[in-house]
Parts: sequence; structure tokens; C-alpha cells
Amino acid sequence: MRHARIVIFIFLAVIGRSFAQERTATDSGYLVSFDSTKIYYEVYGNGFPTLLVHGFISNSQSWKRTSLFDSLVASGRKVILVDMRGNGRSDKPHTDEAYMNDAETKDLMILITKLKIFQYDVVGYSRGSIITCRLMVWDRRIHKAVLGGMGIEFTNPEWPRRIRFYEALTTDTVPELHDMVQYVQQAGLDQHALALLQKYQPSTSISTLRTIKIPVLVIHGDLDDDNGSADQLAVVFPFSEKAVVPGMHNSALQTPEFAQAVISFLNK
Repeated sequence: MRHARIVIFIFLAVIGRSFAQERTATDSGYLVSFDSTKIYYEVYGNGFPTLLVHGFISNSQSWKRTSLFDSLVASGRKVILVDMRGNGRSDKPHTDEAYMNDAETKDLMILITKLKIFQYDVVGYSRGSIITCRLMVWDRRIHKAVLGGMGIEFTNPEWPRRIRFYEALTTDTVPELHDMVQYVQQAGLDQHALALLQKYQPSTSISTLRTIKIPVLVIHGDLDDDNGSADQLAVVFPFSEKAVVPGMHNSALQTPEFAQAVISFLNK
């Protein structure tokens, strides 16, 4: 019995050590982007590349708390994490020009080029899905894309929700978003940069989205209607699938069901 326990202990130790090695970045550092903004990134693994694009008031490390990150790494994929400009360890410029004209999309495309990647999958969540749509418009290297936690509303350049977030972060005069502003301040985040991210958040028209010919998965929580109808968004793309998982906007991403649906779609 004692021998059996020792064998089990050794087995678990080996598995744990192997997993720890998988979770160790194979590359990390800073990209100096087109306007000299420094963008922080991490790369895990050496397989087919998958870029993860985080949402608003977040950073790349949030992906590490999801089943999806663990599943992608365990499956042998190359997983790329990025702190989008204005977030995390990346620079947080305070000029309008730093966030205009698809600046975030340019950052990601330059990073993919720096990493010498010729084809990749991309998974966005919430605001990350908005940027993922811009990537699909501009970058022909994308193989498949996942849009998580996003509905049709972002296609409106005058989206009221975006405008309210911008007003809340600049004036704190939007009562329903006061808690969000307080969180930003208490967490020590760069409120000015976050406001600019909302001011210049891009939209992509429905007519443009209809021209995208790659496979797209639209996935959301069954209690998530924060960003409009995901059903309406899914039917826009010529080659799309839709998945619904348990949870609200801030919890669906964390679920094993989210990871399973994304992995299944990417591996087809």
C-alpha cells in the first residue's frame, strides 16, 4: 500500500512538473509598435498559433484564470497573450492619436509578424471581439476566429453603451456606471487611457462583416445580453457557428463549457 502511494505521488509530481513547464512562457517581452508604444506579450507552447484578445478593463493575465487557456496549452497549441495598449504592462498613452485608426489592430498584426507567424486562430472576448473583427477585416493570416461575449450592437459607430462608458470615465456622471468608475480608481487603472479606448473604440459595419470568408464562432453566456443579440451577429457571417454556454457576461468565459466549445470549433 505504501509502495502504491509512492508511485501515485511520483506520477502526480511528474504530471505537475510537466504542467508547470507547459505554463512557462517560451517567449515574452515588449513589442515597440508603429508609434513607439510598447506592447507587452507572452507566448506559450510551440504548436499552431492562437491569439487571445482580452476585453475592457482587463489584461492578458485574465486568460490564465480560464479553462480555455489551460486547454489550449495542454493541446499543444502556441498561445499568444497580449496586454492591449492602455492596459496591463503595455504603455498607456494619453493622446487621442494613440487610439485612433485601428491602432490596437496594428499592434496585433505587427506582433504576429514579429513572431514570424503565417497563419493563426484568434479568440476575442467582449471588447476583444470588437478588435478581433477589425483583425478579420485587415489580416489575411487568420485561419479561424471566435467572438465571445459580443452581440450586434458594436456595428453601430454611435453605440450608446460605448458613449455612456466614455462619459462615465471622463465625467463620472452616469449613475449606473459609477461602480465601474470606482473600481477603475480603486484598482489603480489608468482612467484616462481607458476613456480614450472607449472614445476611439472601432466599429465594423454589417456590410463589411458579410465579406469575411473565414469560419467564425459566435459564443455567449445564456444570461448575457450586455452587447446586443449574438444571434443577429452570428447570421451576418457567411461561415459561422453559434454556441451558448452557462453564465452571465463576466462568468461565461470562465466555464469549462466555453473552453470545450471553442476547442471543438478550432480543431474541426
